[in-house]
Amino acid sequence: MASAGTLSGTSSGSATGITGLLRLGRSPRDSTFPFLAPRRPHGSVPNLFLAPRQPHGSVVNAGNLILNRQLRPAIVLDRPPIWIPQRRQPHLEHLRPVAAAASSSPAEGSDSAGETKVGFAAKYPALVTGFFFFMWYFLNVIFNILNKKIYNYFPYPYFVSVIHLFVGVVYCLVSWSVGLPKRAPIDNNLLKLLIPVAVCHALGHVTSNVSFAAVAVSFTHTVKALEPFFNAAASQFVLGQQIPLTLWLSLAPVVIGVSMASLTELSFNWLGFISAMISNISFTYRSIYSKKAMVNMDSTNLYAYISIIALIVCIPPALIIEGPQLLRHGFSDAIAKVGLTKFVTDLFWVGMFYHLYNQLATNTLERVAPLTHAVGNVLKRVFVIGFSIVVFGNKISTQTGIGTCIAIAGVAIYSYIKAKMEEEKRQQKTA
Repeated sequence: MASAGTLSGTSSGSATGITGLLRLGRSPRDSTFPFLAPRRPHGSVPNLFLAPRQPHGSVVNAGNLILNRQLRPAIVLDRPPIWIPQRRQPHLEHLRPVAAAASSSPAEGSDSAGETKVGFAAKYPALVTGFFFFMWYFLNVIFNILNKKIYNYFPYPYFVSVIHLFVGVVYCLVSWSVGLPKRAPIDNNLLKLLIPVAVCHALGHVTSNVSFAAVAVSFTHTVKALEPFFNAAASQFVLGQQIPLTLWLSLAPVVIGVSMASLTELSFNWLGFISAMISNISFTYRSIYSKKAMVNMDSTNLYAYISIIALIVCIPPALIIEGPQLLRHGFSDAIAKVGLTKFVTDLFWVGMFYHLYNQLATNTLERVAPLTHAVGNVLKRVFVIGFSIVVFGNKISTQTGIGTCIAIAGVAIYSYIKAKMEEEKRQQKTA
């Protein structure tokens, strides 16, 4: 009986297992093994942690269980993984937007950075350019007035010229050290090109200061109005460039006006006049060498290197010509007149104003057309002459005043004609 029961149980169990296998393909529910899918009481809450009912034709656990034994792991899983819903945590819900905002902030920043933001300089270019012109005039006038005041109690133009360049060089070195601007590299070839430019710059700067110390500031600037004449002469006879007749005719009022002003200038002396003329020639050759030394460097770095070389050139003549006098009584007399603090601060600020106004003049030239810059340069000279006369109370004769006005008008006409010619040449090249 036992064996018969066993055989019957075995045969019935086998039949049941085989029957379960045959019903896998068509049974919509797991009715073969009810213990795998227990019934839930009526009205009970469904257990969300159990798998949902399988679609028709799926393989369930009955395919792997025969006679309550595990034969092999599931081979086919044609249903998605069991989804177990999770209870939302309120504090995470509050934190999620913050995290999303934090993760999206770089992207938003990149989008905003990619957009073209119109700054003040781009939105109001005329105001920025006008500010450059104003600062150029203002610093130039302040420099000339303070420079002349220093010469009234410290008449040593060679030493003061060195101070001008020295303060500017220190300013450039500090700017380079902080990366404003970044220092441009220089090699031997570039140095050879810049040395003639710097030498002419040094000579023109020293001789201008010698003239400032010897005569009135207004007279020096009147004589320096002849610089366009020397530029035209050098271009014609040194560079071999053909100067149109209209340019030569426009220079005639300049020569006549300077001659009229010089004949009746109350502060006239030959040292001041000749020094101003040498300055004109020096700056003319500086322009010639600058054209030959066209380099791919920004104006700020270029002017910094020229100032460094010019400082080295100016130191030896200052020590030779004025060094003994400065050591004997030059410094002591100046300190006795104005005090050490004012003496040192005056030298510092005159050097700073000199460097800044020259740098602003270069930066202004980069922002405007040559014609605008030429007209601005003429107006700058008018401002300097007018303010120097008012500040120092220089008495000028009627003929000197008329001659100065004629010279300035001639420079304006010359600058206008030359700038128009250069603009036409530029348009022809681009066309």
